[in-house]
Order: sequence, then structure tokens, then C-alpha cells
Amino acid sequence: MSANPNKDDQQSGVRLLEHKYDGIQEYDQRLPNWWLVTLYGAIAFAIVYWFFYFQSNVGKSDVAELEARLQVIEAANLEATLAMLDNDNLWKMSRNDQFVAAGRETFQSICYTCHGTDLKGGIGFNLVDAEWVHGGQPVEVYNTVNNGVAGTGMQAWGPTLGPKKVAEVVAYVLSHHSSGEGDGGGNEPQ
Repeated sequence: MSANPNKDDQQSGVRLLEHKYDGIQEYDQRLPNWWLVTLYGAIAFAIVYWFFYFQSNVGKSDVAELEARLQVIEAANLEATLAMLDNDNLWKMSRNDQFVAAGRETFQSICYTCHGTDLKGGIGFNLVDAEWVHGGQPVEVYNTVNNGVAGTGMQAWGPTLGPKKVAEVVAYVLSHHSSGEGDGGGNEPQ
């Protein structure tokens, strides 16, 4: 062994820093070129990518592409839903507990102020009697809720709720009636 072990361990071109801690000295040498090229290349790529996707209108970001695809799917689902809304399907929905429960929740958060929590009216019409002012067929009830009634306090809920929630509310209202008639358990017409 030699008297100075650090000199034997040193390679040519390697420089040691002057400070020592617990007998350990730190090397101070240049990073390899391949490492520097990788670092600077990644930085350049990130800058180009950022400008291409976030600062220019040339590249579509993933979020914009996803939103465009979701709009296409939503439009297709909306068309399919509206095509299936007929009297028979709305009556079937009114016998489905899940649709009725979802419709009850929406009704009690929005519609109860005019039609009451028990659907017997107030400001709005009684929804459990046998008399329907704007048509008692399920599709007519759907159109009344969806499009509203001009000149009355009934606003169009379709743009706010969407076709699914409107159909659920209609199912909830129809769940208080028999298929084909508007019996409400002997309630007086309003």
C-alpha cells in the first residue's frame, strides 16, 4: 500500500474537492456528453410541445379532443333517448322504481314549490287528479315539462334538466296514475 491512498484511486482528469467529511472527499468532474444531450433535448422537446399544444391552435390538446368525442357520444345518446320516448316506454318507466326514485328526487328539489310535495298543486296544477289541462298522455306530459307552457308560470325545464331527468320526473308523476287513465285516488279536479 502506498502512503497516500487518494493518489492511487485518482484517475487522470478527475478532480477532488478540497473539503473532507468523515474522511470522504467529493469528486468534481464534468457530466458525460450523452447525459447533457439527453437533458437539453428533453428541455427543447418540452418547449416545442408546450408551444405546439397549448399556445397555438395547430395541435389539439387531449382535453379538447376528449370533449369533442364526448359531445358526439352525448348527441347520439340524446337522439336514442328521444327516439325511445313514447307513451308505452314512459308508462314502463313509471313502473320502474329506479326511475321513479330519481324523478322524485328531482321533483322534490325543483317542482314542489309550485305543485306541492304531494303533487296536489298549489301555485301549479294538481298532478294526481284525473284532469289534465295540457294533455294527459305521457308524451304530452313530457312535452309540457320539457318545453314549458307559454303565458303561464310553467317554464321549460328541458334545457336545465336534460331529457333523462325530464323523463324521470314524468315517470314520477305518472307513477301516481294508472296506465291509460289519470286516476289519483279520488282527488277532486282542480
